Amino acid sequence: MTIRVAMWSGPRNISTAMMRAWENRPDAVVVDEPLYAAYLATTGIHHPMRDEVIASLPPTYPEAVAVITTAPCAAELQYQKHMTHHILADTDLGWLGGLRNAFLIREPRRVVASYARKRGEPTLEDLGFPQQLRLYEHLLATGAQPPVVLAEDVLRHPEPTLRKLCEALDVPFYAEMLHWPQGRRDSDGVWAPHWYESVWRSTAFGPPRDATPELSGTLAELAARARPYFERLYTQRLRVD
Repeated sequence: MTIRVAMWSGPRNISTAMMRAWENRPDAVVVDEPLYAAYLATTGIHHPMRDEVIASLPPTYPEAVAVITTAPCAAELQYQKHMTHHILADTDLGWLGGLRNAFLIREPRRVVASYARKRGEPTLEDLGFPQQLRLYEHLLATGAQPPVVLAEDVLRHPEPTLRKLCEALDVPFYAEMLHWPQGRRDSDGVWAPHWYESVWRSTAFGPPRDATPELSGTLAELAARARPYFERLYTQRLRVD
């Protein structure tokens, strides 16, 4: 039976680089944001390449959930890259129990600065911080103990962090997760040309290239609003020191 790992993060959380790491395992296939079309079709929200996204994936939540929970998969492990803001407040979450869930978090100022460079001034909901904590607390209430990894730990200490993550998910660690070939993948979502340029150039995790950005105005206010959600999960992170 295929092990299905669901990684929940907001946008601009090194989530695509993490997907690259898992796809480079010899036992795994990856699924890129399988709820994206259902989210767009249900909310009517505008995103870059909206029509292409909706045409490329199941456009309703029941259809999308069926693909990632019950559809046959030939690989031993299926890694699902998820965005937390794709889960709406009234979404039935019962299907999460069939997955091995984990959470990827990142310092809010880095998230806000990175997202704003791509899509103007985001809202708190665009960044998925409240939704991420809600998902985490839902899983805790079911008795689960999903691991939390900090993006900065992955970048600075990739091997020990990924080893601990694999251990927490009860799957083997593979050294192949530390490096991957440069370029795009057939598994990348159709939205990749808008968002994945830096990942296409990458071949491994590396330390953050810049200092934590200093924000001002509405972006600084947004990062401050996101911080309590981040800090709640930060206290639960896997420690590598």
